[in-house]
Amino acid sequence: MLLPFFDKNQIEAGCDEAGRGCLAGPVFAASVILPPDFEHPLLNDSKQLTEKQRYKARAIVEAEATAWAVAQVSPGKIDEINILNASFLAMHRAIEQLDEVPEALLIDGNRFKPYEGIPHHCIIKGDGKYLSIAAASVLAKTYRDDYMMQIHEAYPYYDWAKNKGYPTKAHRAAIRAHGATPHHRQSFRLLPQSE
Repeated sequence: MLLPFFDKNQIEAGCDEAGRGCLAGPVFAASVILPPDFEHPLLNDSKQLTEKQRYKARAIVEAEATAWAVAQVSPGKIDEINILNASFLAMHRAIEQLDEVPEALLIDGNRFKPYEGIPHHCIIKGDGKYLSIAAASVLAKTYRDDYMMQIHEAYPYYDWAKNKGYPTKAHRAAIRAHGATPHHRQSFRLLPQSE
């Protein structure tokens, strides 16, 4: 079972990102504040959810969260500031858009750049431990998937509808055959070094 909060006396926002290890597309992040009594069997560990369940969970989070927001950072910006900083920036942008100011941030992962004096807790594998991080994980992932499906239409060779920009064999074969697109992260190793 996921924990409802880190400190029950504070308004906490869970934050997570999606798409850090991808070769193409933006990195997305979400921030979610859930009501203190929130519980739902679907939101147990977002990693365990099927795609269909993730979209169901997204609808539940959007309907029931006290506040939620999703933000992204473009491939060009990722190349400029690196993927770790881009992940922090995406989370900062999501937190900034929340309708309510949280008193604490629960961050999935082991590092974070402090946000405007709000205390934060970095939690490794946090989406498998806290409800608000699991909720943020579902939003970040589904919104990013939606985006990759959209840009797939313009660049069908790369099979983004299936691989969502991750470095699969088919994705790398397409880069080899057709080159990189404006959606590719130029600072990433798009093809293995031996080539």
